[in-house]
Amino acid sequence: MQFPVNLNIAGRPCLLVGGGRIALRKAQQLLACGADLTVLAPDILPDFFTLGVRTVERPYRHGDLAAYRLVVTATGNVGVDQQIFNEAEALGIWVNSADDPERCSFTLPAVLRQGSVMVTVSTGGASPALSSWLRRELEELIGPEFAEIAAVLAAKRAQVHAEGASTEDIDWRPIIEEVIAAHGVQSLSRREMEVVR
Repeated sequence: MQFPVNLNIAGRPCLLVGGGRIALRKAQQLLACGADLTVLAPDILPDFFTLGVRTVERPYRHGDLAAYRLVVTATGNVGVDQQIFNEAEALGIWVNSADDPERCSFTLPAVLRQGSVMVTVSTGGASPALSSWLRRELEELIGPEFAEIAAVLAAKRAQVHAEGASTEDIDWRPIIEEVIAAHGVQSLSRREMEVVR
């Protein structure tokens, strides 16, 4: 069983090994989270050069991982991915190998984002296709209005902190339901029942 966690990689050095189509998608995901990204591959698609990432055009070599906090591989080469995984494990660096859960110290969930709201779905690497399908289903329930709802609730939380109180002892459910209703959104449970009917 995997432990769910959200990593803050903004400004942190991350390495992407691979320069093809799948690596490009991974690069875009990492950059959306503010990663300080370097791309390493012998052949790099031209699209990478418009992303503002550092590029190193050569094959992976032992020792390449030492300066990084997180590594993602999308090489399509099991032998290379195994070498990267072994080095990352020895250095205590988190590594994900695209479509290769055996060479991962973490897996990547399917992600639905609405502003600061992030809903993830994972099968622990068993079926990424199912994770993606479930994410698409959730898009029907969690629309863009939840970005504004989260912003309103963040302001309420900040107000509690400004008054010197803790937010841990507050029953947030009625507050959340009030804010959701003010935005004209039905509760998820009611919408789920309508979908089932």
